[in-house]
Amino acid sequence: MKPQFDQIPTGEAPRKRQEKPKKQGIPAFWKRQFHTWHWMSSAICLVGMILFAVTGITLNHAGSIEAEPAIETRELVMPQETLAALDGAPVSTPADEAPAPVPEPVAQWVADELGVSLSGRVPEWSELELYIPLPRAGGDGWIAIDRETGDVIHEDTDRGWIAYLNDLHKGRDTGMAWSWFIDIFAAACVIFSLTGLLLLQVHARRRPSTWPIVGAGFLIPLFLLVFIMH
Repeated sequence: MKPQFDQIPTGEAPRKRQEKPKKQGIPAFWKRQFHTWHWMSSAICLVGMILFAVTGITLNHAGSIEAEPAIETRELVMPQETLAALDGAPVSTPADEAPAPVPEPVAQWVADELGVSLSGRVPEWSELELYIPLPRAGGDGWIAIDRETGDVIHEDTDRGWIAYLNDLHKGRDTGMAWSWFIDIFAAACVIFSLTGLLLLQVHARRRPSTWPIVGAGFLIPLFLLVFIMH
């Protein structure tokens, strides 16, 4: 038989295994906020991002997809009673002053006869004629009124729908409302991108390729700017 030895109490309690403290991650509340703001901003940006992406391609290849502009010219004669409204109008505009608006009778006649609104247009006054530029997205135009004879020439140029979309991309002659839309759209894109970056941080531990891909997205354009562009 094997001798049995009584266990001698040491007076010390057995030590518990020490657990490593868990790293504090991003709180669940903020993760939910990142997801919410990300999908909301993406929903707002969806149509605009497609528009700006497509027009980015058309602008980059503008020389290859030029369209023949359609030019329409009309000539009319303004009645003398309407032309008389220009008698008291200025013959020039000082450099430090805003141009005088087109008199109401003349503006109304132009709207009725030519279908062109002069609201918000900036006329150019001279002693011989009243010239009104009519720039717009995707086209151009102008009206010239002879202050002595009343001869009116209206020219309208249409450069096509691709030029129209390109001007939307650039914000060229699109008005204040579209300018505000571009600013709001840009802010939403910033929110979309930043929340996307934060979500990458959340999931990067389980996806090792996250940061190499993000780094490539930064280094590729940087390489092109530094070494390829001239």
